[in-house]
Amino acid sequence: MKMETQNTLPPIEQTQLFNAPIEKVWAAISTSEGLSAWFMPNNFEPVVGREFNIDAGAFGVQPCVVNEIEAPKRISFQWGKEWTITIVLEDQGDNRTQCTLIHAGWRADGVTEFNMPQSVVRDTMGKGWVGIVAKLGSYVEA
Repeated sequence: MKMETQNTLPPIEQTQLFNAPIEKVWAAISTSEGLSAWFMPNNFEPVVGREFNIDAGAFGVQPCVVNEIEAPKRISFQWGKEWTITIVLEDQGDNRTQCTLIHAGWRADGVTEFNMPQSVVRDTMGKGWVGIVAKLGSYVEA
């Protein structure tokens, strides 16, 4: 167990406050149409255990499985073999919603399906999630 802990990298966490009601943000993260608008094309359905795919462009179609749905607060899915994406929403009142996206499952010695070190991919994706979560914010605030 201790060995595994030393071998993991911290999850990527990106938190932003949106000027949008939690129900609108929930619709943007819990439907295929919503996810496609700010993230990537997909065939997501909000059903625990449901398999779906994300079209990651140059990185191909990625297999995913829904792990958790707690409307309108939390959604989590497995992305590929090792990653978990969790999005947590908190109603801040006055039609404001705090959104935290967590990308976990990084291993220090891990390699992606494209033979890239996870430590390198994690840094790139960490920067990428900043823009993606901002895009979600623009979508729900429109």
